[in-house]
Formats: sequence, C-alpha cells, structure tokens
Amino acid sequence: MNNKNLLFIMCDQQRYDCVGFSKIRPVKTPNIDKIAQNGVWFKNAYTPIPVCAPARQSIICGKRPEYFGGLWNFGITHPVCEVPVDGYIYPRHLKENGYNTAFCGKWNISASLPPGKYGFDISVSDGVIYNEINKKYADISISYPNGNFGDPCPIALEDSHTHVLAKKTNEIINNFSKQNKPWFVNMDFGEPHLPCRPSAPFDTMYKPEDIEKWGGFDDDFHVKPYMHKQQVINWNLENRTWEEWSRTVALYYGYVSQYDDAIGRILQNLEATGQLENTVIIYTCDHGDMCGSHRMIDKHYVMYEDLVHVPFIIRCDSLIKPQIFEGYVHNCLDVVPTILDLLDIEKPVNTNTLHGESLAPALISGEKWDRDYAVSSYNGQQFGLYSSRCIKIDGWKYVWNLSDIDELYDLTADPFELNSIIYDKSKSELIAQLRIKLYNELEKCRDPMISWTKDQLLKGRKI
Repeated sequence: MNNKNLLFIMCDQQRYDCVGFSKIRPVKTPNIDKIAQNGVWFKNAYTPIPVCAPARQSIICGKRPEYFGGLWNFGITHPVCEVPVDGYIYPRHLKENGYNTAFCGKWNISASLPPGKYGFDISVSDGVIYNEINKKYADISISYPNGNFGDPCPIALEDSHTHVLAKKTNEIINNFSKQNKPWFVNMDFGEPHLPCRPSAPFDTMYKPEDIEKWGGFDDDFHVKPYMHKQQVINWNLENRTWEEWSRTVALYYGYVSQYDDAIGRILQNLEATGQLENTVIIYTCDHGDMCGSHRMIDKHYVMYEDLVHVPFIIRCDSLIKPQIFEGYVHNCLDVVPTILDLLDIEKPVNTNTLHGESLAPALISGEKWDRDYAVSSYNGQQFGLYSSRCIKIDGWKYVWNLSDIDELYDLTADPFELNSIIYDKSKSELIAQLRIKLYNELEKCRDPMISWTKDQLLKGRKI
C-alpha cells in the first residue's frame, strides 16, 4: 500500500481569475501559487454545479448531485436529499485502506449527520471554531453595517476564522504524523464566500479605486433569459454603481489573500516536519462568485464563467511533474478516482459508482486525455426553482434553460459573455451538436431533467 498523505484544501466561492497564478486579476496568492508552481494547474476545470453543498456532496461520493438528489443547499427552500451513507464514500474508502482521516472547517455534506458518519475519525467544525472566537471577543461589540457587501473585520488575524482553522488543521496533522499510518485531512474554508470581512492587514490591502471593472459588468441582458435581469432586481442591485461594487471587490480580494496566508501556515508546517514531499496536496473550490460581474451578487440562475470556471491544482512531488493541463476536467468528479490512483488504492468494482475519470494516467504517464467538454448544472434556489444545464467546448458555451430561452456564447469573440447568439441561424447546426453532446452526458449520469424535456435537446423543440 502507498503511504502518501493527502491534504485536500477546499474553499468557498473562489473565482478562477482571482488566483495569482492565473495571471488575470492582480490578487496576491503566493502560497496557492507555490502549490501550482510545483504541481498541476488545470486551466479548464469546471464545477459540476455552482452551489456550495451539492458541489461538496458530489466530491465525497464521486457522483453528479442530480444522481442522488443533492439539488440545492440546506435550509433554503424544500428539503434536499443527502448523500446516502450506505453508498460509496471516498473518505471511508481511505479509512478502510489504513488512513487516519480528519475533517476541519465548513461541513456542507449533511444537515443532520456529522463527519464521523462519512468516514472521518476526527472533526473540527466551524461551530467549534466560531465558538472559540466569540468567547474571546465576548466583551467587544462588533457590527457590520454593509451586510452582504462586506466590511473590515476588527478581529485580529491570528483569531480570525481562516487562521484558527489553519492552527487546528496543523495540530491534527502533527498528531497524525506521530502515528505509523498515512493520513488524510480535509480542510474546508468558508472563505471567500460573502460577506467578505477580512482582518488587518488584508482589509486594506487593495484599494477600490485601483480595481479594474469586471469585463461583464455592463451587461444589458439583451436576448437573455428573464431570470438574469430579475436576479439583479431580486437583490436590489439595479442602481449599484461600479464605484460601490469596487469596495466589495477590494474586500473579496483581501479575503482571498487572507486565506492564502492561512494556507501558507499549513505548507510551512508540512515542510518543517518533513512531510511536504510525501503529501498529495489538492486545492480547489465549489464554484466561483459573481461579485458584481453582470451586476450580480453571490451565485444562482446563471452559468457564467465567473461561477463555473474554477481553480483546481494537484501537487504530488514524487509522482507528477509541474505542468499546466489544458484538457477539460470536472474538479468535483475527476478528483476522487484521481486520488485513488495517486494513493495506490483500488477503485470500486462497480464502474458506475464514480462519474469522473482518473487524471493520473495523463499526469504521470502522459496518456491522452480525451474529454473535450465540461458540463455544469443548476436546479434553482432562494428566489424560485429554475433549472439550467451548460456545456463548454472548444471556445463555445451553450446553456440549456429548461423554462426560458437558451444561451450561446462565442467565448473567443465574447469572453465576458455579454452577447448571446442563440438566434443566429448560422449557428443552428452547432447548437444541435452541442445539445446532443450535452444530452449524452446528462443521460449517462441519469439526470432527471431529461425525462419529459429531452426533445428540447434531441429535437430542438425550443422557442
């Protein structure tokens, strides 16, 4: 059995273009960049669903969320299905193969069951971390007047959630390192999810007046689904200027740099204890964040690159050479079979158990990666149920909106997705091909949405 350790770092609502290594926005992330420089940076990684809990649930079981009914977050609208504990769970699989296992941070896998039910020996929840912080600051009155748009946090950096989480994670890693067993630690940040409240010095690290406006900000929503413009109205954002948004974006940048600093604490500890070379490090997120792009906040109802294109890095010093991987990958699905291969653990016998494919042969041996597309889904939340599916392939993105007009973007000519050309008659054949390719992926994963509505895709029965 392989004795490599596994550190899985997950964050919440991290934009692809807001990692320094992407060289797109001027966000400083030296520690994440270090992981990328010594590992594999996936240039075309896409989330299977841009919603917090379902994305995390898809990782833990290796399946698309629609397959098991994980359609939206807990406690928002209707009850949601949870990952069956009697089905395949990869942390339990690692535990059965001799790994010590621990979960630290944001638990979005189940609303009723703790990490122990999913194969984790030890867990430190956000509740424990915030209780510790609140107890220390019990005598201090803290207010955040800007709500979801973000504020500086008066809590000292060392007492912030990001850095207490890093401290707790290092304590577990150090304890595990004393035992004669490999370990797996899942570190799950709640940052940079809104409201962005970075501590000093990160609260003033970026000046609003220096921040370039998002390329998609000036969207007029012409020939786009009704829900896009309605989403701006739902949040009372129709009159919010870029000057106002730039303050929020500055805090978002600062939050990203703050949790990058916390990740640096983990890397320093691994290096100091001689475990860095023998540890597989994975960094990714559930989805991105609109953060003012297309004048929207948070996520929901849209399939813009701001949300579905995500950072994804795998570092394994003794197995994989540093590289930039161009192929299309599903970060939350391909990661599980890849982990099993990197740790030399046998995959489940039933090939239908996992919906992703292992990247290990391509990364280690240079085998051809055949997938030329990525598919993401959305199932409605908060302001009503509204389902979408999208496919990205070769510079094109097609979005299937089941109860509204579809979208088609030429990402080469229109990288910020301002102009949907779904009614361009010269693209009819392309649209038909994309619809069939999308259908094939959804059918493979038993997506319930193709039952009554499949003729929209197979026969083009759309207005």
